[in-house]
Amino acid sequence: MIVDDSVFIRGVLSRWFNGAGEFQVVATHANGRKAADDVQRTQPDVVVLDLEMPDMDGLTALPLILERKPGTAVLVASALSRRGAEISLRALTLGASDYIPKPDAGNGMASADEFRDELLAKVRSLGQRVRRRSVRGAAPVQSGASVSVGTATGSAAAPAAGKLPQKLRSYSMLPVGILAIGSSTGGPQALTKVFAEIGPQIGNIPVVIAQHMPPTFTAILAEHIARAANRPCAEGRDGEELRPGRIYVAPGGLHMVIGRDGDTRIRLKDSPPINFCKPAVDPLFEAVATLYGPAALAIVLTGMGSDGARGALRIAEVGGSVIAQDEETSVVWGMPGATANIGACAGILPIGEIGRKINRLIAGGRE
Repeated sequence: MIVDDSVFIRGVLSRWFNGAGEFQVVATHANGRKAADDVQRTQPDVVVLDLEMPDMDGLTALPLILERKPGTAVLVASALSRRGAEISLRALTLGASDYIPKPDAGNGMASADEFRDELLAKVRSLGQRVRRRSVRGAAPVQSGASVSVGTATGSAAAPAAGKLPQKLRSYSMLPVGILAIGSSTGGPQALTKVFAEIGPQIGNIPVVIAQHMPPTFTAILAEHIARAANRPCAEGRDGEELRPGRIYVAPGGLHMVIGRDGDTRIRLKDSPPINFCKPAVDPLFEAVATLYGPAALAIVLTGMGSDGARGALRIAEVGGSVIAQDEETSVVWGMPGATANIGACAGILPIGEIGRKINRLIAGGRE
């Protein structure tokens, strides 16, 4: 279902989905009220929901949609602005599965093409998860198998559901010296939950985060994390010294790593995307592995794709500890699934247990 007050946007998105050959557009609506009134009749797997509309905006319609058709994946669309970032993150707290910033009209066709590719990828991944969860008693969907999104088909984007990872590794015996976290789709919700639990325990270590997000959005995310953790949190600045008790978020549109020049400092790089992402998790994790070795603790949370798996394996190989979020509690089990299946993990845990495990490891526990 496509919900946008612009008839032009509804037409463009409909053509994109229909032209991809793996989706069915079951309805289009000009405001949230009509969408909420129609979800029970049309039964969409995914709703693409504009947030700013007349009569009833997306933020008001969102809880109604989820109440009337539980299990629906809602992808909210907003402007690439501070206000757009704020209401997008608000939507995630109300149950939206993911967000997508609308392209800047000033950037021309390249921006529109990138938006189309990202939109189709997100809806594909969210739709596959909805369909997997709606099947009762069926065999797990295997990687590469045909799964339906809407009423058409597409190849699975996540690691095979139910596939057992390699044998889990042992946790490092060294005290935790740094906490590094990578996340993407569903990450803001997961990060808020984790930091609400670990905030009181991270006073003696720095925390670095790479969340797949555009500029402006990462600054707002940092504000949300700061409130959840009751700790200072902000976008990392180039040359900034890494300090215990502080949380550093990779700025949207830049890669963030760390380096040692006397003190350990943030380094920002405007280099090409890695794993189609900028910021990416892999370069951050690899830098953490180099500087902290077995004192590194890495967490890979929900997200689409496989970014972070290679860097997590590097951390594991130098003796650090890696935890991945489990499939059941991930919005998309791409990044944590890839990390689990590559054999990097000491633990694969539900989101509700990750914060407690981090606290135990910081306190010196190893089981």
